[in-house]
Amino acid sequence: MGQAVQDGGLTGAADDLAALEARIGYRFTDRALLELALSHISSVKGEAPRRRSYQRLEFLGDHVLGSVVSHMLYEAFPEAEEGELSRRLAELVREEACAEVAADMDMGAHIRLGPGESQSGASKRRAILADVAESVVAAVFLDGGYVAAQAVVERLWRGRLEAPRRPLRDAKTVLQEWAQGRGLPPPVYRDVGRSGPDHAPRFTVLVDLPGLDPAEASGASKQAAQKAAAAAFLVREGVWTGSEAQAQSGT
Repeated sequence: MGQAVQDGGLTGAADDLAALEARIGYRFTDRALLELALSHISSVKGEAPRRRSYQRLEFLGDHVLGSVVSHMLYEAFPEAEEGELSRRLAELVREEACAEVAADMDMGAHIRLGPGESQSGASKRRAILADVAESVVAAVFLDGGYVAAQAVVERLWRGRLEAPRRPLRDAKTVLQEWAQGRGLPPPVYRDVGRSGPDHAPRFTVLVDLPGLDPAEASGASKQAAQKAAAAAFLVREGVWTGSEAQAQSGT
């Protein structure tokens, strides 16, 4: 069975895989599993390339990752209801988050690609990085069992669990809950303007609550404008920070 390693424990240009093991915090007993986790289908020749690439591992890793992160969330947020836990889980296991983990561990430098994919810069593609992150989790699981995989996932995903990169709920939901908590009726959204050509319109929306000044914002769609207006309202009232509102615009 493999074993955990400390940062800086196994490094050195003579063994790139050992350096990767050190970064992820796990030393493989069967390093062929790690090699498989890093093998894109384009690098496999001969029969059954899908079975000899990371694709099956990626399938397994997706479910192992979901199980471990679900457990982490259950322990970390004892007061959270099912809906919140589900939103947090989706944020942590989405493609972007997995790709960020792979990039942080410099997994892209170790991905095995065919000549065409290598020349096209496939090792930096978000989808491939995300697949490799999940495949490595599966490889650890097969090599060392659930406890080993749990340790690796906790090490690599803990920071994201504690500090989400994006709002867990959209601004309209947060504003409605904020209003309800103060005994106010649901926010009212009113269309107040449209500009720009038909192929690239801009909509302006105002959101209103009794006894409070309205907030106004624009967006490429009515839904986007409503979210932006709600975010502006939340920032003005001190419910959200400016960075949270800015992150909302990317959701």
